[in-house]
Amino acid sequence: MKRMFAPKHWFLTKLGGVYATRPGTGPHKLRHCLPLSVLLRSRLKFAMNGQEVLKICRDRDNAHIKIDNRVRRDHKFPCGLMDVITITKSGDHHRLLMDIKGRFTLVKIDNKEASFKLCKVLQKKLGKNKIPYIVTHDGRTIRYPHPDIKVNDSIKLNLESGDIDGVVKYENGASCFIQGGNNIGRVGVLQHVEHHPGSYEIAHIRDARGHSFATRLDNIFCIGEGKNPIISLPKKKGLSQTLLEERDDRLGRQVEEEEEEEEGEDSN
Repeated sequence: MKRMFAPKHWFLTKLGGVYATRPGTGPHKLRHCLPLSVLLRSRLKFAMNGQEVLKICRDRDNAHIKIDNRVRRDHKFPCGLMDVITITKSGDHHRLLMDIKGRFTLVKIDNKEASFKLCKVLQKKLGKNKIPYIVTHDGRTIRYPHPDIKVNDSIKLNLESGDIDGVVKYENGASCFIQGGNNIGRVGVLQHVEHHPGSYEIAHIRDARGHSFATRLDNIFCIGEGKNPIISLPKKKGLSQTLLEERDDRLGRQVEEEEEEEEGEDSN
């Protein structure tokens, strides 16, 4: 694709050429993924140009890149939300998440956390010969799921065996990650859901700072129970900041308004 038409959250340089890598067909949609070549060049800095990306991916003697514990040699492979990227030569593991501005970010994780992945259940149906199955957000079809698994739940998928190790239930009090909308990237606790037949269902979330916000139910991704997510979160922990707070973090300042107010009250 033309570089100027590539999604803005890829953060491609303006003078890096005319074309950008178009993601191939895969488990994630075009606008909701990051191609493997952009991941290696722009984010991980393992390659300087496209030719180096091809040499890394197509090395037949060594499997350098694994995504969800499977070797990937296609530089166009689309990497999406919750995917686990493993660099075998360095032994590093990363989980692909989003920050509070909707940009893809890589969170470094350990070997234990790299052994599983959270998948949101989008559909639950009966197939041919009345075989039950579920469909997850990354295109997986899993047959004979546990009867307790419902739509909007999240399953803890073992990447080594492919089995379901656990379920994160979609219910009030669950820890949620927002994967779309104006509040993308925020993390909070689900309070309640407004049901509107024939329209969108609205979920109300409260973050760790006590701020409440609302979003569509489709944007909810359950990642744990209560205030204890079972995955590592990005740098800001899913907490939104005002422009002044962003400025203070950028300048290395820490503004403590509460202490200043207390000092002012004591002096009065």
